[in-house]
Formats: sequence, C-alpha cells, structure tokens
Amino acid sequence: MSFMAYYLAPNGQLHKKLSEKEIVQAFQSKKGLLWVDVSETTEEDGSFLEKKLQLHHLAVEDCISPSIHSPKIDDFGEYLFLIVHGINHTVESEIVETTELALFLGPNFVITNHNMPLYSIEAVRKLVEDDGRPMQHGADFLAHAFIDVLIDNVIPTIDKMSDVAEEIEEEVIRNPQQATLEAILKLKRSTLRIHRIMVPQREVLNRLSRGEFNIIKSEAEIFYRDIYDHLVQVQDLNQTTRDRADNALNTYLSSVANRQNETMRVLSVVATIFLPLTLLAGIYGMNFENMPELKWQWGYFAVLSFIGIVIIAALWGFYAKRWISLGQRQIKRARLFAVEPEKLVGYLGRALKHPHNK
Repeated sequence: MSFMAYYLAPNGQLHKKLSEKEIVQAFQSKKGLLWVDVSETTEEDGSFLEKKLQLHHLAVEDCISPSIHSPKIDDFGEYLFLIVHGINHTVESEIVETTELALFLGPNFVITNHNMPLYSIEAVRKLVEDDGRPMQHGADFLAHAFIDVLIDNVIPTIDKMSDVAEEIEEEVIRNPQQATLEAILKLKRSTLRIHRIMVPQREVLNRLSRGEFNIIKSEAEIFYRDIYDHLVQVQDLNQTTRDRADNALNTYLSSVANRQNETMRVLSVVATIFLPLTLLAGIYGMNFENMPELKWQWGYFAVLSFIGIVIIAALWGFYAKRWISLGQRQIKRARLFAVEPEKLVGYLGRALKHPHNK
C-alpha cells in the first residue's frame, strides 16, 4: 500500500509515518485529526479503505478506477466524498493534461487519493511536517488547503495559454502556416479540457460554501467561497483565451484566403496580358501563303507596337483598379487609441483652466 499518514492527537502532538494498524486505531477513535494520502491506488488499497475504514464501496471504486470522473460531491451522512480536478504539471504535453483528486472528508479525518503526483499535496505535506499548521483547525480547513492549492496551480497554466495565444495571434498575421493552425487547434483543445472540469467544479465549491453540509463549519465557509471566486476567475480567463483562439482561427482562415486571392490576382494579371498576345502570335504563326501582312515591310514593327500597346493598356487598367499598388499613395497606419497628449486633462504641457489663471 502506497500511502503516507499523519495524526494530530487531541493533545496537539503530531504523529508521522503511521502503520496500517495505527491508522485504523486513529480512525476509530474519532478524536484528533487523521490525514491519510493514498497514491496510485490498487485493489489492495481499495480493500483497506472499504473494509478497515468502512468507506462506501462506490466511492472506493471511483478511487481505484483509472477513468476520469467528473467533479462531484456525494454525501454519505458521516462523511463527504469529493472529486476535484486540477492541472497535471508532472507531464510535458502540447495539450493541457488534467488530473483529479478524491477526498473523503469526515469530522475527524481527511483521506486524499490521487493517481498522479500533485504539487498541492506536496505543498500541504510540507506545511504539516514543518509545524502541523494545516491540521490545527480541523478537517474542513485541511480539505480547504488541498483544494485551494490545487485551484491556484491552474492559474499559471492559464497565464501560459494566454502567452501562447498572443504568439499565435502575431504569427497568424505575419506568416500563417500549417504549424500555426496546429497550434491554434491544440490551444482550443486545452481550453476545452479546462472548461469541462471548471463548470461542474464551480457547483461543488458553491455547495461547500453555502452551509449545505454540517461537516463544513460556518467559519470555514468563507474560505470555500474564496476558492469559488478563484474558480470563477479561472473560468473567465479560460473563456477569454478560448475566444482568442477562435478569433485566431478565423484570422488564419482569412489570411490563407487572402493569400490565395493574391495568387489568383497575379495569375489573372499574367493571363489577361498574355491571352491577346497569344492570340496575335497564333494568327501570324500560321503558314498560309496568301496572308497580306506577311510581305508588308513594316508588319513586324506594327505587331510589336500593338503588343506594347496591349501590355501598357492592361497594366494601366489594373493600376486604375488598384490591383497594382506600386507608386500609389498608401493610407498612413494610425495608432489605435493614440490620443494627442495635449488634449488630455492633466497633461503637464497644458495649463488647467481656472479663474485665477489669467
């Protein structure tokens, strides 16, 4: 069984590295506070949780199952079973990977379960081993510490996704390529994964913060409400990034379409110029003996002149329609939201109008 256990006795003494027998004794005493963290849960672990600690087999099955479960909260009367999600920071992936944390929350115990290493567990464990502080205020505050760190660790990922979105937006305008499209789709998939776990997770935190469960003391509810506010912030930021990805995709498609239009424009210019010339060359390239122009001494120069006139006329027509912008006056690019400082109240170079300023 892969676990670590801490027990804060009623006298304030912290016990570490408990054996299975000591865990059962502390659990059955219903005094103090017991924290057991189970990682990489096996069938043996599930049997211990179900038979020795009398936890519901359906909740234990969720801990053993490798499937991803939606965030939820189940009330089993004497304890709560929660599943919350965070970001898996232990893997390197081009798409955000999520991971789940299961918690059994009782009046005098907290049992955490996860199949991936979690920085939130390590952070709380370090605080517990330093001075036992997270365990001194009860099980509900200890569970809050786990969930709070888990949600806070989502924000750096959201910030990174925002930076990626900014790079993609610049690349879409400057040089859209196939790799740019792949980056956009990966960003959209990442935002979708976060959206799927944050929406139901808000309801879980909302229920914990509104006094629905007696295990959560009234003084702890405001702290769960703070996590709820963080979730709302994360969801808003994620939605913003998702909208930016959608806009970048639309911009990419427009840029590709514009590039194709430019290519077709060049081909149209070339075809329009050379089609009449091809016709002319085809006519005078025929080998009939009775073509009157063939024996005209100025015929060659007349044909060349006609070719030149056709080319100049075609180029002038395209220039007039602004298909060719060489030498034409371009509209000066304006800086968005750039206001002349002299027009701003408070600008140092501008004196405020005052009755005494005459």
